[in-house]
Amino acid sequence: MAEKKGKATAEGREVIKLERESVIPIIKPKLIMKLASLIERENDRSEFLKLSKRVEYTIRAWYLLKFEDLMQLYSLFDPVHGDKRLEQQHLRDDEIDTLELNFMDYLFQIMEKSNFKLLSDEEYDVAQSGQYLLNLPIKVDESKLDKRLLTRFFKEHPKENLPEFADKYIVFRRGIGIDSTTDYFIMEKLNVIVSRFWSWLLKITRLEKLLNKKHLNHKKEDSKKNDELNNEAEDPEMFVERVRLEKMDLSMKNLLGKLTIQEPTFDRIIVVYRQADKKPKPDRGIFVKHFKNIPMADMEIVLPEKKNPSLTPMDWVKFLISVVLGLVTLVSSLEMPKADVWVVIAILSGLIGYCAKIYFTFQQNMMLYQNLITKSMYDKQLDSGRGTLLHLCDDVIQQEVKEVIISYYILMEQGKATVKELDEKCEVLIEEEFGQNCNFDVVDAVKKLERLGIVSRDSIGRISCVGNLKRANEIIGTTTEEVVMKAQQGTVL
Repeated sequence: MAEKKGKATAEGREVIKLERESVIPIIKPKLIMKLASLIERENDRSEFLKLSKRVEYTIRAWYLLKFEDLMQLYSLFDPVHGDKRLEQQHLRDDEIDTLELNFMDYLFQIMEKSNFKLLSDEEYDVAQSGQYLLNLPIKVDESKLDKRLLTRFFKEHPKENLPEFADKYIVFRRGIGIDSTTDYFIMEKLNVIVSRFWSWLLKITRLEKLLNKKHLNHKKEDSKKNDELNNEAEDPEMFVERVRLEKMDLSMKNLLGKLTIQEPTFDRIIVVYRQADKKPKPDRGIFVKHFKNIPMADMEIVLPEKKNPSLTPMDWVKFLISVVLGLVTLVSSLEMPKADVWVVIAILSGLIGYCAKIYFTFQQNMMLYQNLITKSMYDKQLDSGRGTLLHLCDDVIQQEVKEVIISYYILMEQGKATVKELDEKCEVLIEEEFGQNCNFDVVDAVKKLERLGIVSRDSIGRISCVGNLKRANEIIGTTTEEVVMKAQQGTVL
């Protein structure tokens, strides 16, 4: 799901507008069994189940060689053993350059087939416009990342809407979910109170306009760009709400009780990068890491080569101004003819307390950051390297099989249809029978059906099945997998 217009705030709620996903979120066995149960005749049900298997076996065979090429190429750029395999090949540098670009090209093709999208600057800005559990500024140490590989690749294979960081690392994302956390958020509430006080102080002193002038100009430009994107887009939208402390009314009940905050998540994220190496013979390893359920506002935790976090510039400004104001007030109190000891103690206590608050808030955020990093490694990271590629290869097959089966079922049950009608009917079926919404990729499904030879088009472009289910099975024919399974069972065709 790609953000179309960024954020929108309506009636005090912060909402992110999203496009519907092209991914069919139903697992294949459930999909096939449900569709089979909707077929009335028992003979047709068995033929439909046979057709589903043959469709999967055939599509898997189509992709087999491409997947083998992908895995063979990656074996040369595996960060663990790739350098040894490259040495055994005795390849020249220019030959290695060509092979690594071939690998990246295959990888992008697989990502596209799996409905992964490149994260754009606009989407990154929307994701980072709020805070969730991570309250520290996390930056990538760009000096530790290679720029040569991705720069060469995008020069030979141009892509639209590339983010600023695309020469150092790329982030693919797919799917949107929701993560919520319920807690007292004591330090976070104090931060909100202090932030609101500072906002009020800047507004009173009219420094707010000076500080925000540049930011507002940039925001207007982005808003104009977002509106243009929104006008061009035609797909139906969905909305995901972001609930955070900064937007809440901090009443006495909210201050003393537990609160629930909510953040949209990227259901799947894949990060691809190469580490910088200043050796005469640089390391050619390419890292491919796969994560799940990453909150948008905390997505920095999956970025490569992160710098150790420190106090934000605003924290330092607040700290220094507080110290200066406190010292000025303290000196002024001491210069009075009759200095009040309690006033001096109150000023010192307030100054020390505020400094301690900044320190302990930073320490708490550091502990939380370390916990999030650990969690992202053990709970959020699905796989890396070869394991991620194998998962993607299987994912491509599963998605395409589901698209083909749903399309054929609609044509079988409801008769001829144009591409647009078929698209709408497939989406309605998924919503009515499974309670899920998706932007069905009907064009690719029809291409597969035509390649299988089990549908045809008439003179006005309407698509229909070629014969019944039994005829469709005859057209595809017996697959190698069926021959092997029957041989294992000791039967003869």
